[in-house]
Amino acid sequence: MNLDGVSKHLLICNGKTCMKNGAEEVTETIRGELKNSGLHREIHTTKTLCNGQCKHGPIAVLYPQGTWYKEMNKTKSEELILQLKEERNNNLGSELYCHDGKTFKNHESEL
Repeated sequence: MNLDGVSKHLLICNGKTCMKNGAEEVTETIRGELKNSGLHREIHTTKTLCNGQCKHGPIAVLYPQGTWYKEMNKTKSEELILQLKEERNNNLGSELYCHDGKTFKNHESEL
């Protein structure tokens, strides 16, 4: 696999609990929206197994930003890709963890 030109990596949990909660639709939506928007050459996706946040699933993790998104669904997936295309802040109101440059911070505790 050639990652030349890739600037972001989206990890999409497809573990057992996330799958029960709609992870396949999230994966298909994200990949479809990336292709339709022309971002599939800039943003690579990987289906993962359990990311350890089952009660918040489906989970998507965006790197290099280090943002973990919880309770993803079709609508949130479409909005995330739109925000990435428009180079907006990527704030879905669904953030679980954010990276501050040093460590991960639980976004919920900051609310």
